[in-house]
Amino acid sequence: MDILDLFQKGGPAMWPLLVLSILSISVIFERLWFWLRILTQEKEIVNRVLDAAHDNWEVAAEIARQATDQPIGRFLFAPLRLPKNDAETFRLALESTAEDELAGMRRGEKLLEAVIALAPLLGLLGTVLGLIQSLRSIRIGDLGTESTAGVTTGIGESLISTAAGLIVAIISLVFYRLFQSFVVNQVKVFRKAGNEMELLYRQSPPNFSNSTSIIVQEASRDSFNPPQKRSRNQFPEPPAPPAPDSLDS
Repeated sequence: MDILDLFQKGGPAMWPLLVLSILSISVIFERLWFWLRILTQEKEIVNRVLDAAHDNWEVAAEIARQATDQPIGRFLFAPLRLPKNDAETFRLALESTAEDELAGMRRGEKLLEAVIALAPLLGLLGTVLGLIQSLRSIRIGDLGTESTAGVTTGIGESLISTAAGLIVAIISLVFYRLFQSFVVNQVKVFRKAGNEMELLYRQSPPNFSNSTSIIVQEASRDSFNPPQKRSRNQFPEPPAPPAPDSLDS
């Protein structure tokens, strides 16, 4: 049987099911491409940054900066771009960035949840509407005759929407669970990489004090100009008062 024929026999509920299936497929392909890029590159990025951090933090920061198109790169670069030698600030930067990146990885899950919940209900609605339409044409005197054959055919066709709704929901559920497992795995990867970075930072923290002090001194030198002392001879001295003899005359 042709797919278009099945779609037409499924009733009006097939149209919203078609919209839900298109949305679900678009999210699935976008998330598959997203996770394919992440899972094939993140291990190499983590190893390169950690290996460089053992010797030179500036090189590690540059490697992480070049990988900021990946979530793991942005996660590792967030604490390294802070010019402050503070372990607590380093840890807070890792935690806040990890929360933002994990939230971005869950993009599209709400849409898949909606498709999983709505698709079976729309299928059942289409079946109920088809049954109502089929049962209306039944007459009591026609029971047991050949005229009821069309009614049974209509009942069978009304179940097409239920099958379509279940198919859309099942496919969406499979990929929804798959993407959730990827997110759970990323939590472990972020936690392990963050702990190793923080441990290296506590053992041999980068020294930004010299560069920071030079910047502060140059800024203060440019912005502060002490006022020059005025000489005593800058203003004329007031005239001396007249002598008493000249006043009597």
